[in-house]
Amino acid sequence: VSSSQVRVIFDAMNAVTSEYAQRILVDELGLSPESLLNCSPLEDFGGKHPDPNLTYATQLVAAMGLNPDGTPSSIDQVRAAPDLGAASDGDGDRNMILGRGIFVSPADSIAIIADYAERCIPFFLEGGVRGVARSMPTSAALDRVAAKRGWTCFETPTGWKYFGNLMDAGLITLCGEESFGTSGSHIREKDGLWAVLAWMSILAFRNKDGARAGDDVESNRWVSVEKIVHEHWFTYGRNYYGRHDYEKVDARAAEQVMERLRSRIDANAADAAQEEYVIDEFEYEDPVDHSVARKQGVRVLFEDGSRVVFRLSGTGSSGATIRIYLEKFESPRQVDEDEQTASSRLLQTARHALQPLANAALELGDVQNLTGRDAPDVIT
Repeated sequence: VSSSQVRVIFDAMNAVTSEYAQRILVDELGLSPESLLNCSPLEDFGGKHPDPNLTYATQLVAAMGLNPDGTPSSIDQVRAAPDLGAASDGDGDRNMILGRGIFVSPADSIAIIADYAERCIPFFLEGGVRGVARSMPTSAALDRVAAKRGWTCFETPTGWKYFGNLMDAGLITLCGEESFGTSGSHIREKDGLWAVLAWMSILAFRNKDGARAGDDVESNRWVSVEKIVHEHWFTYGRNYYGRHDYEKVDARAAEQVMERLRSRIDANAADAAQEEYVIDEFEYEDPVDHSVARKQGVRVLFEDGSRVVFRLSGTGSSGATIRIYLEKFESPRQVDEDEQTASSRLLQTARHALQPLANAALELGDVQNLTGRDAPDVIT
């Protein structure tokens, strides 16, 4: 980093991590001050929404050679992009990771951090990983790493308090959620800047032979973020993943969507032999205090391993947000499968791979008819 071989850009979004980024990334690690973007803490965040995602971190997304939908822009823009891009939110607990021309989904990010944890991330080098956890709506990418490593993987409701119980009991040392939250058990909360440092450690580990980031993008010497992500998919398979948010929906209409889905649970159970999916409502018994959390999201589980999750967020006077989570699994590259065939399965754009599932979700929830919405407000 300090030798300028690795180009990093960090967007503090004019929020609390501005001062920390200056001290850690510039003063301690030797990044150029030009690596810091929107790095002056402002009460109004400079008039911008301090949410580290493709919708709101527009300046960073463009700088990394990406379109607003997360697909690569022109070849020249991708080549000119830094090697690692990252952002943190208003209070510093969430993060977004980008490579040259690639958006790393939060679920893939936590899975890759887990895969490298005991090899190169300082916090795990002595004590190792005791267990991992993810929120239920988060994709199962982390589960596949845990299975290979022999770790227990907990699936919890949304809410960091559930991770906190597991940390306090010594059951996990790494956890994450699809809403860009990631952390180790060094703190009982999300830690956005820690996740960025974890990715910097992975890049340093994979390029410790001295390969230069300035090498051609296609060079086999430099191991890029994109290459790390693609290797992960070829090894573990890919969980295509997306979240569609319908914001400020009339609260009654939002409840009707959920009621329609719940009404299908009993009908689905009665016709299980005829259906291509199973539908249920997630509930969780905490292994530490044995409390039970019910109605944590309606899940539609398809035969091929795909799933759709529906959750409501907020039901106040300003309306509710319907969150629809989409996940489709593609298996890893097979021993007798050539690279081109594997790539055609594993390297599609997420939106293309998930479109049939998105259509099925809208039909199952009768979303357009009940809400009057033709499209989601935010896609991540």
